[in-house]
Amino acid sequence: MFDSSGPVDQMTIMLVVGGATLVISLLLIFAFAGGENYSRSSNRRLTEISQGQKVTGKPQARNSARRSQETSGIRIVDALLKKLIPHPDLLKNRLEKTGFKITVFRYALTTGVLIMAITGLGYFLYDMPLFLAIPVGIASGLFLPHVTIGFLGKRRVNKFMKTFPEAIELMCRGLRAGLPISEAIVVIGNDAPDPVGKEFRGVADAMRVGQSLERGLWDVSKRIDVPDFKFLIIAISIQRETGGNLAETLSGLANTLRKRRQIKLKIKAMSSEARASAWIIGSLPFIMFILLWLANDQYVGTLISDPRGMYMIGAGLTMIASGVGVMAKMVRFEI
Repeated sequence: MFDSSGPVDQMTIMLVVGGATLVISLLLIFAFAGGENYSRSSNRRLTEISQGQKVTGKPQARNSARRSQETSGIRIVDALLKKLIPHPDLLKNRLEKTGFKITVFRYALTTGVLIMAITGLGYFLYDMPLFLAIPVGIASGLFLPHVTIGFLGKRRVNKFMKTFPEAIELMCRGLRAGLPISEAIVVIGNDAPDPVGKEFRGVADAMRVGQSLERGLWDVSKRIDVPDFKFLIIAISIQRETGGNLAETLSGLANTLRKRRQIKLKIKAMSSEARASAWIIGSLPFIMFILLWLANDQYVGTLISDPRGMYMIGAGLTMIASGVGVMAKMVRFEI
């Protein structure tokens, strides 16, 4: 039996368990909380096209009007957040994808409260060592808000894409009836269900204050970050520059989006067995640990009291996270 009070053993245990916890958090975030995977060349091409659009009006007034909502109102806190958060603009876009009014300050405040709460629960309630409670609290406090925001944003994007082809068809019918593209956008904003209607109402409001149609749609693409929506913007931009039958182009785009969705649903059905296996295999060790803890806590407590058990826990969690990450990556396909 090793002496767990030695400084060398404590430092080794802290490094093993803390490193394993961070690795698990990063792998699970990469596996489940991220958006859809697209090729780098496609994203780079879409970015070049979006930056190449000629913007007739700058949305400075809109940004200044929202500035009070995006900050805490305290200069010291705002400066501290800018230094601690590496990419605040990317975080702001992730928060806007959820459809809720969540500011960076509220997100950072919630993360800090979770870190302190989980660390305190582990140290005072479960008698965890401080060198173990701190990395567990940091990893959990960073992981839970990130996963929640990613889940809410992905759910909203999926809901948007379900009714997006019908919105394009509504635009096509308006164009065939003789309406200009700006009026067709207004029709979609009024008749389409949310979140499609809400986003297009924002584009219509932006056009009323002098912003161009392309710029308004590219602003929406920051929240609806999928190539399908960017294809619509590119089609409208090309038609405004070169001419052509926009209604026929958008009708073909709507049919393509429906076929892409059908293929995704088929892939999801075919890979359901692999995804179920990933969930079952990944959850079995934790379920068995809880059952053994309820049956005989002294028997399971040896893993925590003995440093060798700490090594085994760290190695086991790392291997479980690696396996779950690999299986989650295998069931994702780019269409």
